[in-house]
Amino acid sequence: MRRILITGSNGQLGWELQRTLAPVENVIAVSRARLDLSQPASITQVVQEVKPNIIINAAAYTAVDKAESEPSVAYAVNATGVGVLAEIAQQLAIPLIHISTDYVFDGKNNLPYLETDATNPLGVYGKSKLAGEEAIRKVGGNFIIIRTAWLYGVGGKSNFVKTMLRLGSEREEVRVVTDQVGSPTWTGDLAAALAQLIANISPKLEGTYHYTNSGVASWYDFAVAVFEEAQLLGFPLKVKRVVPITTAQYPTPARRPAYSVLSCAKITAALGTYPPHWRQALRKMLQELSAITNHPKVTTSHT
Repeated sequence: MRRILITGSNGQLGWELQRTLAPVENVIAVSRARLDLSQPASITQVVQEVKPNIIINAAAYTAVDKAESEPSVAYAVNATGVGVLAEIAQQLAIPLIHISTDYVFDGKNNLPYLETDATNPLGVYGKSKLAGEEAIRKVGGNFIIIRTAWLYGVGGKSNFVKTMLRLGSEREEVRVVTDQVGSPTWTGDLAAALAQLIANISPKLEGTYHYTNSGVASWYDFAVAVFEEAQLLGFPLKVKRVVPITTAQYPTPARRPAYSVLSCAKITAALGTYPPHWRQALRKMLQELSAITNHPKVTTSHT
């Protein structure tokens, strides 16, 4: 079994990767407490101790709005630290798989973004993630960069689905932005795709890929779907109305791309499978969350 080092073990993707890969690989997952990307010495120390065959970087500074007031922290984690990881991986001649974001684009497209499309991030978070990508490419070696979008899962502290469930249990009305569109992506499907890549990893797969669930939705569409599916599963909800609002009606410190749809044609060709639809993925995630929280009305399997 190969030794796979996963950073960001407490995050939603890191959590999902551990349970997806542990049955077939020797997984060593580390949290920020052990490997802090803003501290190069800790990166070197952990990699020397673990001696991995593959590194998956699922750690990142993801506080999009906070990054506007903490650019040095965002860049230290998302760019400088990633560059150190890339250098170590290159020195050891092992693959580095790095998770990036749709926020490297400005959202002005009207067709799904290709991996080769020009980048133009709108805020510090996106700029720092793009700088991390560029650091990896500058170092070279055997690397795979996966850009994803609108990620959610059972693991981790918070995400859009969990936030909607909380708000929906507290309020009769929830207001959600309707003029930003993308493809909600379940960590379960992304982790499965990464497992496929790892099973077949070779220099031929080197490069940048996009992976999201298929289909397109606005945040408003996504919220409505969360409440519809959650209600069927017996989640305790008070919400009666989901009100569509514009981005201008919900100002945030960081600007967000209005169009975040990524083309998954390249990774589909590499894996031989097309990403499942986001609504199907949402249903599976909520079924799993329901089983964990023991809602009495749940009768469907979470597998």
